[in-house]
Amino acid sequence: MKEKMESRPLKWFAFYGNLLLLKQSGQALQVPMGTEPPTTMPHAGHMHRVYMDSGEEVMAYALEEEVKDSSTFVMKDLRSCYYVLSEADYLAAGKASQILYWDSHSRFCPVCGTPTVHREPIMKKCPHCGYEMFPAVSTAIIVLIRKGSQILLVQSRNFKKDYYGLVAGFLEAGESLEECVQREVREETGLRIKNLQYFDSQPWPYPSGLMAGFTADYDGGELTLQDEELKAGGFFGADNLPAIPGKMSMARRLIDRWLEELKQ
Repeated sequence: MKEKMESRPLKWFAFYGNLLLLKQSGQALQVPMGTEPPTTMPHAGHMHRVYMDSGEEVMAYALEEEVKDSSTFVMKDLRSCYYVLSEADYLAAGKASQILYWDSHSRFCPVCGTPTVHREPIMKKCPHCGYEMFPAVSTAIIVLIRKGSQILLVQSRNFKKDYYGLVAGFLEAGESLEECVQREVREETGLRIKNLQYFDSQPWPYPSGLMAGFTADYDGGELTLQDEELKAGGFFGADNLPAIPGKMSMARRLIDRWLEELKQ
């Protein structure tokens, strides 16, 4: 059944995997906006109405195939969209991508295998057993550890680029965020920390996560890297920092805040 088109212009977030469709506007790239989707809707596709905290409503849908770059449209991976879109549009793109990821991973009931039915913008229900499904968010922690005028930086084996970041890891069942920080630091570095303080949180739509940031101080122990997770690490001062993550990340925000505090 053909879905009703919008009667007022809205922004359209069309994804093929992690690639977002953007419209060329001179030298700038923008999220397509209009009363209808910028491309033909997939035959079995579903339009998702996504509600932002600001009150804005946007539309999202999944493409059946990648749109070839042209003078009108280009496709850009979600991470790099941070550097070409406004903060509001980047956050909307992240939420839209998480909704689409959830949609594609919740087509069948995990209890009885029956095809699910979309009942609310972020709720599906099994018509057989009544099980309800909502978007799942994986929570991770990241922590900046200070030692005098230095901070601990590590290089993960999962990093695609040759840069150093902060100790991070996923929350396990039964843990508090603080317990997770202590465990990840102990497992990955062998160090003890103190003065653990919450910093901030950040949606991390790669594909569907939440990053909680912390700061702490070194409290003892010899740096012993977890070999299967980390390939390098050490304490660095402001004058000898290696390559660090980009501005979009919680790691960079924590490092930038530490650099600001050193100047005070």
